[in-house]
Amino acid sequence: MFRRDLLFGGAALLGAAGLAHLGSAMAPHGVQELVVQQATYQLRHQRTAGMVSLSSDAPPPVLYGRQGQEMRFTVRNTLDEYTAMHWHGLRIANAMDGVPYLTQMPIGPDERFAYAFTPPDAGTYWYHPHCMTMEQMAHGLTGVMVIAEAEDPGFDSEEVINLRDFRLDAADAFLPTFTARGAARGGTMGNVQTANWRKGPVYDHSAGSLVRLRVVNTDTTRIYKLYLDGGMARIIAWDGHPVSVELPVPRAGAPLLLAPGQRVDLAVAMPVEEGRQVGLMADLPGQPPRLMAGLRAVGSGPQRDLAELKPLARNPLAQPDLDRAELHEFVFGWTPEGDAPNDGFCGTLGYTFWSINRTAWSGDAATGTTPLAVLERGKSYVLRLRNESPNLHPIHVHGLAFVPIASNRRSLPPLWTDTMLLLKDEVIDIALVADNPGDWAFHCHVIEHQKTGLTGFLRVT
Repeated sequence: MFRRDLLFGGAALLGAAGLAHLGSAMAPHGVQELVVQQATYQLRHQRTAGMVSLSSDAPPPVLYGRQGQEMRFTVRNTLDEYTAMHWHGLRIANAMDGVPYLTQMPIGPDERFAYAFTPPDAGTYWYHPHCMTMEQMAHGLTGVMVIAEAEDPGFDSEEVINLRDFRLDAADAFLPTFTARGAARGGTMGNVQTANWRKGPVYDHSAGSLVRLRVVNTDTTRIYKLYLDGGMARIIAWDGHPVSVELPVPRAGAPLLLAPGQRVDLAVAMPVEEGRQVGLMADLPGQPPRLMAGLRAVGSGPQRDLAELKPLARNPLAQPDLDRAELHEFVFGWTPEGDAPNDGFCGTLGYTFWSINRTAWSGDAATGTTPLAVLERGKSYVLRLRNESPNLHPIHVHGLAFVPIASNRRSLPPLWTDTMLLLKDEVIDIALVADNPGDWAFHCHVIEHQKTGLTGFLRVT
């Protein structure tokens, strides 16, 4: 029933020490231990029990590494259910990707799994479970990863913002993580919007300084419409990778869409007047604009200019050869409701609503599953992503990076990414080089869609 032959002995992959961040213990020999555990936290009025984090009373920490330097983590599971950790956006070895049954067996209660990888790319990434995905993510287990550039880009400070919704009742207890109606449509929205598990936090930074603002949408469903209120800013990276074109700074009336899984880095010039604030705002349906997080100017100092910053160094991405690229087409849409996917130890929502190429994913633990496409290592490909549903889908490809080259609905800048938001009835062509061998998960990052059929994998041989 279970593909146990795909456990590749990842626990034996050890090497040099990576960088640690306070909030997670360091095990012997420089291995950072991440303990998946139950937590409580005051998200709103009262403490909410039943959360999942890497500590008992705090959000998952930001994990720090450096481009080209090995990182090692031992994930220890103290829950009564299974888990597995995926490192979203990192182009690492397939055995370390954290997808149950595809690259490793799930991590059972009181078990450990050792991850070791060397990030080839600098930028903003994140981590989350890929087993019991809906329950554990919706209850809090999503954290940010920062991979520093080899050369200091010149900021005075930085701020990391992890955007999350939670579904709570009037007593601040968890509501069910999903509804069948939501899963069959755009997803089930939360009703408590947070940044770093807090409502509208404000962080102090030196007046006149340059701040790197890293914004990550780790939600299970919500597509945020974000903009900045006040201050001078510039978008410098998208989904981890430096931008090569000038992009409009999101402002009121012209927000930026940030879908689940996506990240944006902004260079912000702090106001010189003490007490003035730069607000990260969100347009939420039926509500006035919401302050998600603020940057407040404190103290005094020389006023720095955004022009002082050098462009971020490019990540080592292979450029696709469009003249020789092979085309593969994928259709994302509804499917007649069928049996629940066979997800083995990793949980099912009990429904099948969605499909790729009009075939629903049969489940993480199902036998006889085949890749959606087989790509030859080193060759260039164009993947045509067609959304035949009225709902939006952030499509995520593990282990590879790609660039959009055409859309039937809008003009898309050539931003390297791993997660592409498909609008209603949109067809987008993306281009990539199949330069990382293995079986790579390929799915919608609205988790209810992923867990009810809109999943598959690509094989790079």
